[in-house]
Amino acid sequence: MVICYTVAMLPRPDLELAVRKALSRSRAVVLTGPRQSGKTTLAQNILARTSVNYLDLENPRDARRLEQPMETLPRLQGLVVIDEVQRRPGLFAVLRVLIDRSDAPGQYLLLGSASPALLRQAGESLLGRVETLEVGGFDLSEVCTGSGGYDAGAETRLWMRGGYPRSYLAASDEDSMAWRVNAIASHVEVDLPQFGVNVAAPAMLRFWRMLAHYHGQTWTAADPARSLGVSEPTVRRYFDTLTQTLMVRQLQPWHENLGKRQVKSPKVYFRDTGFLHALMDVESLDALLAHPRCGASWEGFALEQVLRLAKPDEAYFWATHQGAELDLLMLKGRRRVGIEFKRTDAPRVTRSMHLAMQDLKLDALYVVYPGEHRFHLERGMEAVPLRALLPPA
Repeated sequence: MVICYTVAMLPRPDLELAVRKALSRSRAVVLTGPRQSGKTTLAQNILARTSVNYLDLENPRDARRLEQPMETLPRLQGLVVIDEVQRRPGLFAVLRVLIDRSDAPGQYLLLGSASPALLRQAGESLLGRVETLEVGGFDLSEVCTGSGGYDAGAETRLWMRGGYPRSYLAASDEDSMAWRVNAIASHVEVDLPQFGVNVAAPAMLRFWRMLAHYHGQTWTAADPARSLGVSEPTVRRYFDTLTQTLMVRQLQPWHENLGKRQVKSPKVYFRDTGFLHALMDVESLDALLAHPRCGASWEGFALEQVLRLAKPDEAYFWATHQGAELDLLMLKGRRRVGIEFKRTDAPRVTRSMHLAMQDLKLDALYVVYPGEHRFHLERGMEAVPLRALLPPA
């Protein structure tokens, strides 16, 4: 029997609670994230799509209703959801007027695909008036916990397929891969032009594939620019575009006056390893485990999970030209926590870890690995399974 999964089969109560809390204290909340990351499903759990207050700008009827927003919006009571808000950037100025009017009845939940234009418009028009929440694909807390305890198979599936709901919940690896390949093509050919990014689709796709080989490494524009036959500023613009649309993460380096030459270029990480594997033509778990970039893939997956679950105030990596390195430095209040990622069964202390503890004055250093047991390494250092990041069931 074949089971056809749907997005609705996997609820996201923590994310829904975060949205409801934001709405309890703000007149307007922006949910931003890549297409197909679950924003619409989440909003429908809060306000039914059949409500007259649910406006989808990809629906011609709803788009016509908002051709005169100052006529339509003030008449709507309670919560108003506007989906695909980036299609009508002029709405932000109207919403600013309505939010500032104490007699305006509406409260607004705005859904937008991550784009440079959306972030710029929201920042310029609604500064100080809106709370922004980022919606990504599923994370460990959403797929690996339940009444049966921790699901190690779900963790592996999340690493292999990524967290986009339709990819993760696909009936087979083949179906998941097909969805990801189409989503990547759609992002390049449809989304980016709609966002005002004028880059030829073949060039951007070539660059994106090239970027997959930089996953987990320090970024340099010189080699990609030479391979693509374009200038370094052009390559940086491609890189920034994929960063702003939440496809990749630029993890910035940490600098301190340590009397050592420190690396000053960012590291490249794919936010979704499913997209990474699609661009590397890795179609199955067996192929991934045999791939020379398997370790880098898992480390990037683990890093993204740590950032989503720990929610640090700031995050960096640290490296010196003498060879010392720390994969992740998280700042939370006055605490400094270091993280190393090791895809090994028996992590051990390295010289770099000693230097990081000493030079960065870390409060603690954790080695995150794909095992099952948590154990002490040295004073202030501990080996922690990735699953241990989740709260007890």
